[in-house]
Amino acid sequence: MKRLNKVYIFDSIITYTIILFISCIFLFPILWLVIASFSKTGSIYAFEGFFPKELSTNSFSKLFTDTMLYNYPKWFENTLYIALLSCFLGTALTILTAYCMSRFKFKSRKSLMKTTLVLGMFPSFMMMTAVYLLMTQFDLINKHWGLVLIYSAGAPMGYLTQKGFFDTISISIDEAARIDGATNMQVFIKITLPMALPIIIYTLLMQFVWPWSDFILPKLLLKEKDLYTVAVGLMSLDETEFSRFAAGSVFIGVPIIVLYFTLAKYLGYNVSSGAVKE
Repeated sequence: MKRLNKVYIFDSIITYTIILFISCIFLFPILWLVIASFSKTGSIYAFEGFFPKELSTNSFSKLFTDTMLYNYPKWFENTLYIALLSCFLGTALTILTAYCMSRFKFKSRKSLMKTTLVLGMFPSFMMMTAVYLLMTQFDLINKHWGLVLIYSAGAPMGYLTQKGFFDTISISIDEAARIDGATNMQVFIKITLPMALPIIIYTLLMQFVWPWSDFILPKLLLKEKDLYTVAVGLMSLDETEFSRFAAGSVFIGVPIIVLYFTLAKYLGYNVSSGAVKE
């Protein structure tokens, strides 16, 4: 028994040491970016080693006041607009797709699932030329709605996680509701959706993060500086404005953190537990 305890303690020490080491590797770039955002000179060439020589909050104040060349508040507003619309539309389409695939049996259902799974394996940048040509034909270049439509339309391709959650909700609940006279729409809205709150919150978070942090599509479709998202706008900064770039990068992470901690309590919420005894 004592030998087992020693082996367990030794194994725990090794495991936690490795975890701590890996955490430090991932934490260092974030810590460096935060410190770099307080650089007084603003240029990365003025750093002493990894860190700036002098610290100041000028970068954060310039981020929102000096908007003549780099209008960060406008970029932030554009990004928020695109992310929120894409979030709600994409979540609605993904949840509807997942529910249909989980609850309804129809011809070619399995073939369609396999096809979407295979298509999801291809990297998104492979479709960029086709997307650009389509957006040109529909006159959606330099329009935020073009990005919203692409993000929303592409969201249901990742429905398998949501389908897996719907599969865990007993179909007996649906059958009991139908016996009482409920329609398919009533079952979905009044019974299934309240039980699916964790996966809805998860989908909302994922659909918000994607357009919020994406660079490739906005760079491809938005040509005017006032229409830029934050990711594209920050990449247009001059190399002498590195501290402003770092400050903008730090600030863009705030909404995601706030959103996550606000909604995280619902991720483990499950009202279907004990609803059916089988």
